[in-house]
Amino acid sequence: MKLSTAMRIIALVGATTIAVNSASAFGLYVRKGKDQVKVFKKGGKLYCKRQSDGFEMCNGMTKQGNAWKGKRMKHPDMPGFMTFNGTVVIKKSSLSIKGCAVGNSMCRGEVWKKK
Repeated sequence: MKLSTAMRIIALVGATTIAVNSASAFGLYVRKGKDQVKVFKKGGKLYCKRQSDGFEMCNGMTKQGNAWKGKRMKHPDMPGFMTFNGTVVIKKSSLSIKGCAVGNSMCRGEVWKKK
């Protein structure tokens, strides 16, 4: 079965749009009105690093459904040795991030705006 040229162009444009939309979810976000955080994917895993000092909040989170999850999330206001179970959900112009300790009984979350 051969595809017409128009069908090939439509398929190519559709595939390109999907790639651009998923790639545009990554980049700089603003946390608490001032901290800039670079959110990026490396080796299929999600990372979040504060630009001012390189503090890594999300470390190697894996994609699970519509969210990224991991057990090595850190909070910049807590001692560096503490890690949390984390969840990140990326939307069109924002990102919601939640870290939990003691299973899922003590959680705290934030929403970051895309810069």
